Amino acid sequence: MTDRPVGLITAATRGIGAACARRLAAEGYAVVLLARSPEVTGLAEDLGGVGVVGSVSVAGDLERLVATAADRYGRIDAVIANTGHPAKGELLEISDAAWIQGMDLLLLSVIRLARLVTPTMLRQGGGALLNISSLWAVEPHLDAPVSSTLRGALGNFAKLYADRYAGAGIRMNCLLPGFMSTYPVAEKFQQAIPMGRVADPDEIAGMAAFLVSPAASYITGQSIRADGGLTRSV
Repeated sequence: MTDRPVGLITAATRGIGAACARRLAAEGYAVVLLARSPEVTGLAEDLGGVGVVGSVSVAGDLERLVATAADRYGRIDAVIANTGHPAKGELLEISDAAWIQGMDLLLLSVIRLARLVTPTMLRQGGGALLNISSLWAVEPHLDAPVSSTLRGALGNFAKLYADRYAGAGIRMNCLLPGFMSTYPVAEKFQQAIPMGRVADPDEIAGMAAFLVSPAASYITGQSIRADGGLTRSV
């Protein structure tokens, strides 16, 4: 058992996931990281934590992640569920296999992880889960049909989870980043961002660290945008 808070971060070797890992470690968390790349073990060691090689789409890999945290540290205080990107394509030409893969990646990974960590959080009297989602969860776009559909469902799951477990001191929110500096962005989208630029992963990591911290203790069941003002709905 450790006196430090323990944070789990998935898809943690690059981009938002790696930035979140560094931010939590800097704020005193013992971090347990999951990613498909073997680089995750080196990053975790650099941050004083432990890395697990695996995929969020594989239930057994998530089980190993949670078991590693429990065995090494004896507690789980925060989970940042980050993922990769699902398939894109013409709406009705996306295959069943691609939709199912997207379901495993974006929605079932969060549900499975919640099943695994909630018993620990109940025993210790609280915890926080944050799902890294997308701006398309609130404004679906034909450029990203799978992401738009399933991340919208993820927001609904987070609200249901909050309804069920808020009374036990366990929170779940979704953070909806806009376009990032870590991948190419079409000119039409860059021009539409009111702030005139894409986001840096460290900016998203700062919000993520806040949302899993005690400072956000009264925020749960929410889908919070960090998109530079791009989405128009209120």
